[in-house]
Amino acid sequence: MKTKIFCDIADLKTIRTFNKKSVVDGFTTNPSLMRKAGAKNYKDYSLNILKSCKIKPISFEVFADNPKEILKQAYKINGWGKNVYVKIPVINSKGVFMGKVIRKLNSEGIKLNITAVYSFDQVKKIFKCLNKKTKTIISIFAGRMADKGKDPIPIFKKSISASKRFKNTSILWASTREPYNYLQAKQINCHIITMPPKIINQIEKFGKSYRSLTIDTVQSFLQDSKKSNFKI
Repeated sequence: MKTKIFCDIADLKTIRTFNKKSVVDGFTTNPSLMRKAGAKNYKDYSLNILKSCKIKPISFEVFADNPKEILKQAYKINGWGKNVYVKIPVINSKGVFMGKVIRKLNSEGIKLNITAVYSFDQVKKIFKCLNKKTKTIISIFAGRMADKGKDPIPIFKKSISASKRFKNTSILWASTREPYNYLQAKQINCHIITMPPKIINQIEKFGKSYRSLTIDTVQSFLQDSKKSNFKI
């Protein structure tokens, strides 16, 4: 099974470039990436992105915190394009599970990317809110989990296995830290991995021999020593 690659970015110029790459199957964004990209008006900026990304799936996240406002924003975001997934946090900032919101939007056929997931218990609760017809992504934050000394692999394996009963639900490896994460995701048949442009560029260069890697490393050290005029 192919593990799809999504590009995690909100910069307009970068999206235009990576939208042309066959290796990129879709895009993910979030409010932090939007802010970093210089977006001033969330809707206008998102619509500008959609002028370039018209076919490949792209996720735009709500930034409300109470269920009523989340629903209101979700309906608006959903109306921006047929390739749009509405990103909903699994819980709000107070730790309240957004099950009612997820169930309502899912039952109405709105494509969701349920984000900030960190445990299989959360995944199980999400599945209880889903039908088997509406396309849904569940984003598990592998990198942030590993940063805190927690192994994300067991959670992914259980989630991927559970997702077999939901053919329209995909498990996504989020917060990718290094190119090797792509191989890890492939090994466990993860449906999607999202990563920043830099790591996608590194993946495209996979396949170098160990000898080539050694020569490249030694040459880079040698060049830096010459530039520094080191002497012993």
